[in-house]
Amino acid sequence: MRRREESGRARVPEERRGLLAQLRNPPGGRNARIMLLALAVDRTGSGLWAASSVLYLTFVTRLSAQQIGVLLGVAGVAGIAGSPLAGRLAGRFPVRPLLIGCHLLRLVTLGLVLVCTGFDALLPVVAVTYLGDRAAKTLEMLFATRTAGERRAAYQALSRSAANAGYGVGAGIAAIGLAVGTTGAYRVLILGNALSFVVAAVLVWRTTEPAEGVVEAARAAGAVPGGQVVDGQVADGPESGRPAGPWRDRGYLRFVLLDIPMNLDDSVLAVGLPLWLVNRTSAPHALVPAFLVINTVLVVVLQLGVSRRAEGPRRATRAVLLYGVLMFVCCGFLAVATRGGAWAAGAVLLAAALLVTLAELMRSVSSWELAVLLAPQDARAAYLGVAGMAQSIQKSAGPPLLTGVVMAAGPVGWLALGAVVAGLAVVQRRACAHRLGIGPSRKESAALVIG
Repeated sequence: MRRREESGRARVPEERRGLLAQLRNPPGGRNARIMLLALAVDRTGSGLWAASSVLYLTFVTRLSAQQIGVLLGVAGVAGIAGSPLAGRLAGRFPVRPLLIGCHLLRLVTLGLVLVCTGFDALLPVVAVTYLGDRAAKTLEMLFATRTAGERRAAYQALSRSAANAGYGVGAGIAAIGLAVGTTGAYRVLILGNALSFVVAAVLVWRTTEPAEGVVEAARAAGAVPGGQVVDGQVADGPESGRPAGPWRDRGYLRFVLLDIPMNLDDSVLAVGLPLWLVNRTSAPHALVPAFLVINTVLVVVLQLGVSRRAEGPRRATRAVLLYGVLMFVCCGFLAVATRGGAWAAGAVLLAAALLVTLAELMRSVSSWELAVLLAPQDARAAYLGVAGMAQSIQKSAGPPLLTGVVMAAGPVGWLALGAVVAGLAVVQRRACAHRLGIGPSRKESAALVIG
């Protein structure tokens, strides 16, 4: 009897295992495990670039602050085109060689960064680098969607944990090079980023091309009629009369448009919190690094648990509502942070950092899950490529929106932003539920619990 009880306790459901256990055996098996390693290596290089690129451009290539701003701004705009381009290509060619090509493209452009010294030469080189970077991210998620299948939310959580760990390692290595501060040290950091692309390309080469999902295969055999909703997912076929592609699908474009403000947590964390602390509160400036620490630790620790509560159409749409609530409360905390003493303001801002991180956790899973569920499966690659534009657009438009409009208006600006995001979250939830055929359910109206 005891043996049966012990063996029963030993059988832990796959989705309930811990982070390390799931990293060793992720959804998708060997392919997913190699891809997660490739992703971590790639993001380690990205951490090197993020920490050193501005200083490299300043002290090695001797660009002015205005030139660097234009350079990175144009590169950000170029990156917006990377997602739909990758999606379109992935609908016609295998994902695996395309992803290897993106890694090798960035290897070449990083090599050119080391030899180009003028602004005119660096502008197209850095722009192509950012385009390849965004395309690679979209292809990684397309690979994951095909490999992990119905457990794509769990894979997304593991990929974010791996990515955050990679960023942290890259930033830590960069700190050593920046402490040295010589031209040679800066060049070594750029070379380290380039090396990460080589390693990532080799790892992707070791995978096999993921097969399409069961529903796609069933449709090809005529088992799934077009235009139906299968398990809460749009299963349109070409004969269903739906728009020919994502750019003519008004419902999907509305989802992508509303998903842009659903990504504002990124700019609030990276731009809004630090600048608000420094310019409008009496909180100690030493708290600024704590925002990133809180975010990194919570994402690694909680992302997997959150993903289990955002899988499937009903949970994903409910997570959108929770995102709006969390962002509204976060913005409210930022609005009141201007009152009180240094320690009170610091405590309020730390609470805001916690809330915006929880919002990020909800968004990171629900946004991609809904992008997949809302896309007709026979054109998923092209649709997901368009969906990937939301994050790129937010990265370009979010910072100037916060600095030029929200923060310029003071505390009222934060309250207005929170109200707008919360309202748009309600609109997004209703639109997604309507497209997926999800009716209201009192049973599932309880708030998501993180654990």
